Parts: sequence; structure tokens; C-alpha cells
Amino acid sequence: MGRDFRWLLASSWTSNVGDGVALAAAPLLIASMTSSPILVAAGAILQFLPWLVFGLHAGAIADRFDRRRLVMAANAARAVVLLALCAFLVTGTANIWIVLASAFLYGTAEVFVDTAGSTLLPMLLKPADLGLGNARLQAGFLVANQFAGPPLGAFLFAAGHAWPFLLEAVCVSLAVVLISRIARTPVPPRSTAGSGDDLGGAEAGTPGSGAKVHTDTSTGSVHRIAEGLRWLWRNPPVRTLVLIILLFNVTWAAPWGVLVLYATEHLHMGAVGYGMLTTASAAGGLLATLSFGWLERHVSFATMMRVCLSLEVVMHLAFALTTQGWIALTIMFVFGFYAFIWGTISTTVRQRLVPHELQGRVSSVNSVGVFGGMVIGQALGGVIAQTWGLTAPWWFAFAGAAVTLLFVWRPISQIVSARPVVDEVQANEP
Repeated sequence: MGRDFRWLLASSWTSNVGDGVALAAAPLLIASMTSSPILVAAGAILQFLPWLVFGLHAGAIADRFDRRRLVMAANAARAVVLLALCAFLVTGTANIWIVLASAFLYGTAEVFVDTAGSTLLPMLLKPADLGLGNARLQAGFLVANQFAGPPLGAFLFAAGHAWPFLLEAVCVSLAVVLISRIARTPVPPRSTAGSGDDLGGAEAGTPGSGAKVHTDTSTGSVHRIAEGLRWLWRNPPVRTLVLIILLFNVTWAAPWGVLVLYATEHLHMGAVGYGMLTTASAAGGLLATLSFGWLERHVSFATMMRVCLSLEVVMHLAFALTTQGWIALTIMFVFGFYAFIWGTISTTVRQRLVPHELQGRVSSVNSVGVFGGMVIGQALGGVIAQTWGLTAPWWFAFAGAAVTLLFVWRPISQIVSARPVVDEVQANEP
């Protein structure tokens, strides 16, 4: 798929090693500085709060400037934050407030990295190669972020509190160097402002069919965000896909927010067993990475999407009914498999249908929906579990996912069959 894709892949994998290290080291650092549940929870909240605050603006910026350089600049900012945190830790001047502030600044830079980074793949590959390209990027996330990174982060933290964050800074800095090797990532096209009717071409004609997008360079970020939202609302396939992701994240997050209590108190698996649930999910995802190429050649995207969403409904029901730890591990393995397939397909379909000049804004709306759904779902799950018990969030998720599936079963065919905005990405032209 070309040298530029290999540089992007190497940069993503390297960055994910650092993120995986922090996945274990950051909570350990916070817990070593405070026993307050509120402050510990604040560390977790800061993982998605920057998305809700800056996500849409990051999308507008990604659609205005050179996306490769934006990823480089945001990763460089992450490295600076990490090096500053290391300096505080080495000198013994770090406290919980410095750590939380660092987490927020780091998370803010990560919003811009992820938003701009998500637009690079469709600029480098032809639409037919996007599925396999996304699968390889996701494989790096699973191996580096979920498997290799967390154990390494815990080991380095035991050796010294600053070591995992120093390694993360090195990984992020190396990611900047690797992505700088990409030869060509043009700035998204712009044109003069037009009427709002031009944005509705997908609604009036064929779904997903190349609606014109007009961007006036003199307008501000708010106007560009509104332009992206209008295009999304008037494009039924992409709009439905984003709504599916939002609703299923609400139902998914409701039981996931209390998963640690469900595993330790309801299933009596203990702390080690709880950790094994995450490992089982990652193992299922790894198997999916090896299977995706074959599945893409032999099974339609519409069929795979319906199967994945149906398995989501069954998974919630199975968790609500089981009382055995080994059954829970099996369910989690299956979850990891189909969740990876769903994530790869939904990203690929969205990238094929969205014009290049709107990739950042539509991707950011999708990400805000993901994290917004998690916030809503976790809040609901906590209240439901407190009121009706630890299995009640699973029943809520089962009912909500089942109803959602009934409404989206037929539109899935329209989403997958929608005509892409362009037939080919001329990424490798000299």
C-alpha cells in the first residue's frame, strides 16, 4: 500500500507503545499521590473531557491546515508535557494538581493528534484498501496499547515514577520523526462560500454522492464546525452511522462503568480476574486482525455490521445471566473479536463516504459522540447499579441495544451501498 502508509503505520504503532505505557503508569501515579476517590476519578475523567471541550474545534482545524504537520506539532506538544512532568517527578516537586493538569494538557494535544491522524489514511490509500489499512492500524493499537504497553508501564513505574513517562516522551518524539517521512499529504481543498443548498446534495440525490463543500478562509472555526454539522445532518448514511455509534456507546458504557465491581463482587474473580477480562478482549481483537482480510473478501460489510451489532445485544444478555468467571472471559473474548471488526468497518465506511475536506470535522463529531455516549452511559450505569444491583446495567444495555438494532437493521444496507464521494484517492501521484 505504499511507503507513505508504512511510515504512518510505524508512527502509529510507536505512539501506541507510549500510550500503552501510560495506560498503567498514569493511574498508578495518581493513586500514589492521593487516596481520594474523587481525585482518582478525576484522572479517569480527564481522558475524555478534552474531547468534549475541543473535539469539534480540532476537526475544523484539521480540515484547514496540513494534517501531517498538525499531527507532528500536537505530538511534539505531548512530548513537552511529558518531559515537564518528568522534571517535576525527578526533582520531587510534583503533586496531584500538577499531575492532573499534565493529564488535561496531554489529553488536549491527543485530541488534535487523533483527529488529524484519522484523516491521513484516506489521503494515502485508495478506497478499496481502507479496510485493510484500518485493520493494520488497529492491530498496532491492540498489540502496543493493550498488550505490550501496560505491563511495561507498571514495571517501569516500580523502578521509578518518572521512567514510564520518559519512555512515553521518547515514543511520542519518535512518532513525530516517523510521520515526517510521509512524502505528500496535501492541505484539504478550499473554495469560496456557497449557499446552504449546495451542502444538501446527498439528501436530494444519491446518498453519499459528492456534495459540494464551500469553505471561506476568512470565516472562523465556528462557521467551519457548523458547515461540517450541516453536511453530516444532510447526508443520511453518515448521519445514521454516527447515531448508531453514539447510541451503542451509551448502552455499552452503562455496564462498563461498573465492570470492576461486577467482576470482583458479582463474579468473585478478584483483581487478577478483572485484569484478565481486558486481556481476553484484546486477544479476541488480535484474532480479528488476522481474520479481517479474509472476512472482507468473503463477507459483505452489511452482513458483518449486522452480525456485530447482534452479538452486542447477545453479549449484554449473557453478562446479565452468567455467574461464572470462565464464561465471562469467553464472552469478553468474543466481544474483542466483533468489536474490532465493527470499529474497522465503521471507520472504513465513514472514510469512504466523507469528502477529504470534511474528514476532520466529521471524524471529530464521531469522536465527540463516542465520548459523549460514554459519559452518559457511565452516569446511567452508576445510578442503575446503585438502585437495582450490579447486573441491572447489563439488562439496561441489552434492552437498549436490542431496540436500537431493530431501528438500524434496514438502514445498514443503505449505509454500505451508498456511493463514495470519490472513486479513487490519487494519493500516490507525483
